[in-house]
Amino acid sequence: MPIFKGDIKKYKRYSGNKPAIILLLTTQGLWALFVYRISNSIYNSNLPRLVKRVFLFFAVLWQKWIEIVTGISIPYAATIGSEFYIGHFGNIIINTSTIIGDNCNISQGVTIGVSGKSENRGVPMIGNNVYIGANAVIAGRIKVGDNVVIGANSFVNRDVESNCSVLGVPAKKISENTSADYI
Repeated sequence: MPIFKGDIKKYKRYSGNKPAIILLLTTQGLWALFVYRISNSIYNSNLPRLVKRVFLFFAVLWQKWIEIVTGISIPYAATIGSEFYIGHFGNIIINTSTIIGDNCNISQGVTIGVSGKSENRGVPMIGNNVYIGANAVIAGRIKVGDNVVIGANSFVNRDVESNCSVLGVPAKKISENTSADYI
């Protein structure tokens, strides 16, 4: 799984270069990410349909166990790019249809989910190099651009342009500071 190697690389960088085995044994966010990467690779594989269903059945059981232990829910059908980082475990919910780009960080308490009415109902598409602060909620058929910082406790329900920071309920652009210092 080459994409998981990118995740490990990022976790190592943030931990002061601890060995991968130590990170795998002690980091709950990495446990959830590991289960997601394996389950997602099965989901996207060309295995025969019956074999895939059997493997996905066990993958869902494994995912539910991780969800109970860590409080992190990452469904196997979500799309998450490489070098994904979960800063702290607990109460993280990612919708099945969510798309998250490369090199993104999320903190504890984050919800990325469905919202909206009629044709506006949907889930977010999050760009590359996005930092999502603690307890932020991103909901609805919206697009979050690249290099964005979403501040802690923010509620994002509208598109966010690239290269800026947003904060508040509802979130509003507060600066042109990018995520470069956060990721």
